[in-house]
Amino acid sequence: MKRRVWLTAFIAIALLLAGGAEARAFKPHEPLNPAKAQSLPLTPLTIESDGQLHRFQVEVAESEAQHEIGLMHRAELGKDRGMLFIYTRTVRMKYWMRNTFIPLDMLFMRGDGSIAYIAENVEPHDERPVGPDFPVVAQLELPGGTVSRLGIRTNDILHHASFGNGLKF
Repeated sequence: MKRRVWLTAFIAIALLLAGGAEARAFKPHEPLNPAKAQSLPLTPLTIESDGQLHRFQVEVAESEAQHEIGLMHRAELGKDRGMLFIYTRTVRMKYWMRNTFIPLDMLFMRGDGSIAYIAENVEPHDERPVGPDFPVVAQLELPGGTVSRLGIRTNDILHHASFGNGLKF
């Protein structure tokens, strides 16, 4: 009898946990539609971290319309690719993952290109705002896991023409 009670309790807890995990899964606002994805010209960006240089090719979103679309409706993002969101002034910015189908690392920068805040592996379709509670001038989105894989930290430096500190190779 005790064994049956324990088994029933175990099954009930397992079902609750499974249901809870399912309830946390975020769903897309609309189906994946690559025709709605934007494609912007690629520019070189380098992250200087602990004496190492990590090179990327990034799209630069400068207009409000480009900011709104971001990386939505993309099925993949190469490990050396990303999108840099540039603002003309320092602002408090928060991003969400509506219609974004890939996990992203989000890096928020000061005007000198130094990283002020990092949000790692932000989940696809999560509509909760992500970002620092202080003003920054830019945000970089990279494939989820990049920050951990490369050991990127706050105060590391992004080199890009937008910060006036681009590197020549």
